[in-house]
Amino acid sequence: MYKLAFLGAGVVLCALLPVLPPWFLLPALWLMVWPLWWRSRRAWLCALLWFSLGLSYASWRAELRLAQRLDPALAGSVLQVQGVVRGLADPGEFGTRLRFEVQQAEVAVPPLLLLNDYRQRPWPAGSRWELSVRLRQPHGAANVAGFDAERWFWGEGVLATGTVGKARHALPAMGVDAQAWLDALRERIAVRLAGQGALRDGALLAALAVGAQQGIDRAEWGALSATGLTHIVSVSGLHITLVAALVAGAASLLRRLWRQIPASLPLWVGASAAVFYALLAGFSVPTQRTVWMLLTVCVALALQRGLSALQVWLAALTVVLLLDPFAVLAVGFWLSFGLVGALIVGEVGLRQRPSAWQTALWAQWRATLASFVPLLWLFGSFPWLSPLANALAIPLVSFVLTPLVLLAAALPLDSLAWLAGWVAHAFWWGVDWLAQWPPYRRPLLPWQLLPAGLLGSLVWLLPLGRAWRSWGVVLLLPLLLYRAPRPPAGELWAEVIDVGQGLAVLMRTAQHDVLFDTGAGDAGRVLLPVLHAHGVAKLDALLLSHHDNDHDGAAETLLPQLPVRQLFRGQPGSAAGWRGQPCLAGQSWAWDGIRFDVLWPTPASQGEDNALSCVLRVATPTQALMLTGDATLAVEETLVRQYGAALRSQVLVLGHHGSRTASGAAWLATVQPLHGIVSAGYMNRYRHPHAEVLASLGAAGITLWRTDTQGAVQLKLGQDVQLATLRQGWQPYWVAR
Repeated sequence: MYKLAFLGAGVVLCALLPVLPPWFLLPALWLMVWPLWWRSRRAWLCALLWFSLGLSYASWRAELRLAQRLDPALAGSVLQVQGVVRGLADPGEFGTRLRFEVQQAEVAVPPLLLLNDYRQRPWPAGSRWELSVRLRQPHGAANVAGFDAERWFWGEGVLATGTVGKARHALPAMGVDAQAWLDALRERIAVRLAGQGALRDGALLAALAVGAQQGIDRAEWGALSATGLTHIVSVSGLHITLVAALVAGAASLLRRLWRQIPASLPLWVGASAAVFYALLAGFSVPTQRTVWMLLTVCVALALQRGLSALQVWLAALTVVLLLDPFAVLAVGFWLSFGLVGALIVGEVGLRQRPSAWQTALWAQWRATLASFVPLLWLFGSFPWLSPLANALAIPLVSFVLTPLVLLAAALPLDSLAWLAGWVAHAFWWGVDWLAQWPPYRRPLLPWQLLPAGLLGSLVWLLPLGRAWRSWGVVLLLPLLLYRAPRPPAGELWAEVIDVGQGLAVLMRTAQHDVLFDTGAGDAGRVLLPVLHAHGVAKLDALLLSHHDNDHDGAAETLLPQLPVRQLFRGQPGSAAGWRGQPCLAGQSWAWDGIRFDVLWPTPASQGEDNALSCVLRVATPTQALMLTGDATLAVEETLVRQYGAALRSQVLVLGHHGSRTASGAAWLATVQPLHGIVSAGYMNRYRHPHAEVLASLGAAGITLWRTDTQGAVQLKLGQDVQLATLRQGWQPYWVAR
C-alpha cells in the first residue's frame, strides 16, 4: 500500500508548486528508471516511480484546466453567451450570484462561470438563457489571513467571474438535461422547506435536505463557527454516510425476511441512496469527495480482501485524489480525511473493545485532538465548547432532524415539515446558548510550529503511556505559548489591508493598536481575520474618516466583536449607535514614541462627505505616514497653506483610492512621499486609480503600491522605510499573474 501513499504524495506536491513541471517529462523518467528498478527491486526506486507518476498526473490535469482559463485580453469586454443555470441562485444584499454553464459563446470562454446580477432578477434552477456578460479572471483579497477566494475558485473549477448585463433572453429547454431537472427539483424542495417556522429554521431544513445554504446568514454562520458546528449544517460525509447506513440497515432487515435477497444487496442499496442524496444536495465538490470515499469502502468490503481500516482509508484517499487532484486545496479535504485517520489510528494497539458509550466518548476526544492544531493553524481559533456542542448536536441532527427533513422532502405532509422545523428551532436555541462563550484564539502561527504540533497531537492519539504523552505536551507548548511579534518602541508597523474597493489601515506600536477605517461589508469576512492573525484582541483607537460605506461600512459588525477604547468619527453618521467623539484637527497623542496628529476637519469645515474626511499623520522619530481618507483637492490645498513643510511624509496612502479628485500636484510636492499606496478594488467600476494620478506619481518619482494587484501592503517605519506586499515572492501556479 506504500505505493498508493507515494502516488498521493506526488498529487499533493503538485498543488504546492509555483510552476507546473512538464507532465510529459515525468513519464519519460518513469520509463527510464523502470528497467533499473526491475533488476534491483529497490524500494526507494519504486517509491520514486509512483511519486513521479502522481506528480505527472496532477500536472497534466492542471494543464488541462489552465487551458480553459479566460483570455486576459477579453477581461472587461461585453460577450454574448448561451447556457444553463446550474445549482440554486443565491440572492444577496448586492445582487444575485449564480453558476452558469456555458454551452455556446461567440469566443472561447471557460465552461463554468460565476456571475452576479446586480438587478436581482429571478434565475430559476435549470433554466437556459442567452446573456450579455462582462467577465474577468477570478480574483480575491490577498491578506495574511482570511478566505482565499482564488484557491476556492480554482478548486471548484470556476475559471471566470463576471456580471450580467441588461440583455437576457430565455431559451427553450434543449433535450432532456438530467442535471437541470434535478436542480429544478432541488429548488422546489428548498422553497417548500424554507417556509417552515422562523427564517433560520427553514433555512436549516433547506440546507440539510438539498444543500441550499443560501438562507443561512452571517450571524448564524458565526454562531456555528464559534461552537464548531459548521459541518453539521452542510450535507457532508456525516449525513451522506448516515443515509447510506440507514438504508443499508433497512435492506438488511428486509433480507432477514426474504433470504433470496443477495447478501451484498444492502451494501449497494445503501451506496446508491448515498449517491442519490449527494445528487439531491447539488453534488458539490465536498459531497463528491464523500461519495468517492464511500464507494471505495463499499468495493473493498464487497471484494472481501481482508483489508485493514488504514488500507481502506488510504485507498479511498487515493481514489479521491485521482478523480479530483485539486481536492487537496480544500480545507475540508484535510479535515475530513484527517479526522477519519485519527479515529483509525486511535484504535491501533487496543487489546479489548470498549463499550458503545466509551467508543463514542473516545471518538469525540480523538476528533477534538486531531482537529485542535489544524483549526488553530487554518483559522486561528478553536471552539472550547466544540466537544460538548458536537456530542449534543450530532445525535440530534443525524438521527432526528436529518431523517425528518428527508421524509418531509419526499412526502408532501405539512406535519412532518412542521415537526422538522420545531427540531431545527431547538437546535438553533442550543447553538445560541453555546455561542456565548468565545473560542480560543491564537495569532497567525509560523509554519515551523506546525510539524511539532501535529506530532504532539499524534502522540496523544496513540494508546501510549504517560511518559510519551508528557512529550506530546512539550511538543504542543511552543504553539500554545506563541505570541505575535510587535514593533519595538519608536517604530510603527502598518498594514493597508486588501478590503477591495475601500480602505482599512491597521497601525501597531509597541503596546497599542489603531485602525483607520474598516472597509465595507461584514467585518468577519476580511477585517477580523486579519486583526486576529496579528494578535489584536482590542483596539486602542478606531478612526472612521467619513460616512461612506467603503470606509465605515464594516464598523457596525466590528464594534460588537472587538473592544474599542476610543472611537473617532469624521461625521456623526458613522457607527451612530456607539459612543465616540468627533475627529477634529488639533487632536494629538503619542504612544510608544509614535505621534498621531489629526489635521482635518476643523469645527468650521463644511461641504459634502469627502470634504469632511478625517486626515491623520502618524510619525515616528524619523519617518511618517499620511492618511487622508477621501479628502478632496480643496482640502489638500487648505492643508498645504496651513501646515506647509510639516506635512512631509515618506509614505502616502493616496486619497479617494487614487481618484483624480485628490492627490493634486501641490499636495504631492509638499508631502514629498517616496511611496504612494492605492487601496482599490480589482477592476473596479470607478477605474481607480486614475491615469492622471498614475502619471503624476511617475513624474514625481514616487513608487506605487496597489492592493488590487499586489494585495495587502505591509510597512515598517523605523530608521528607514520597508514595504512588502502579500503577492510578492511565491505564488501558486493557479494565481493569475
